[in-house]
Amino acid sequence: MDYNMGKCKIIQWKPEILQALMALLDSVHPRWQDFQSYDDLGSTYFANKLGIFAIGYNTRWVEDIRYHYAEISSQVPVGKRLKEYLNPDKPEGKVIAVKRQKMNWKKVYYKLFEITKSEARCLELHFAFEWIPIALSRAASDNTVQYLLPGGIPDTNGLYVIGCEEAEDENLSPRRDYGIRVLPRVSLQRDSSGSTAGPSLLENEVSDASEMKSKIHYCYLGVAEEQTIRQCILQHFQPPVKMLGMETCSINSFLSENCRAGAISRSIYIKFIEVEKEYLSSGCVQECLEKAMGYSLRFTK
Repeated sequence: MDYNMGKCKIIQWKPEILQALMALLDSVHPRWQDFQSYDDLGSTYFANKLGIFAIGYNTRWVEDIRYHYAEISSQVPVGKRLKEYLNPDKPEGKVIAVKRQKMNWKKVYYKLFEITKSEARCLELHFAFEWIPIALSRAASDNTVQYLLPGGIPDTNGLYVIGCEEAEDENLSPRRDYGIRVLPRVSLQRDSSGSTAGPSLLENEVSDASEMKSKIHYCYLGVAEEQTIRQCILQHFQPPVKMLGMETCSINSFLSENCRAGAISRSIYIKFIEVEKEYLSSGCVQECLEKAMGYSLRFTK
């Protein structure tokens, strides 16, 4: 993701993300639906819906439904994406057709959890966007330390998050009982047929870079609705003042202390995504993000 572009390109879901999406679906408990009723996917209910969905299957030997694939349908209606898994002329449908024929899959299923556009963008921000490091600068003539923000932060509405590198054996915020823990490394078990118990695309190990990113702890989620993303982020990296709200003052105080001369500073990171203003107030973006992370934000209350 090139943050100067401000837009997310085609998302290639990595193995650890697919595993996390399955855990997220398991935590909200949507039911598996039989994937035989093509007409249902063309109904008005699916026409403009976005969602997290998964494809599953069972066999003549094992009735339990296992995952084949999981995805966030954040750019196109979920019904359109699901149809592509029923169409043997599409790449997604071709894979399933081959599995049905060669591996004698008994039935194919889907399940989905509907989300709003703001929640879809929030999950996109969490799963598909890279953290941008914030540099520190010390003036040559004195002991003043300040943050140097990168260029390319958009003057548009949207969502943004601030994170910091987590210290060893430190728990920055109490974990709520969300029933999931998104882990940086994925270990897959293979069934007797040789396929994975998770999505069929989960083949590669998570890189060392992913392990590093797992040490970045989400601290704050901001909604740039009345101001632009750039204005909001600039405001957070200024010293706290009394006129700011309690939330903003808390994150500003944390950043100010972290930047203090002589302090052992944590590495600070940001990432952001543009969202049309009319969609920013729809959905519970904080709960959506916390559910995906598996822990509560420290400064967003």
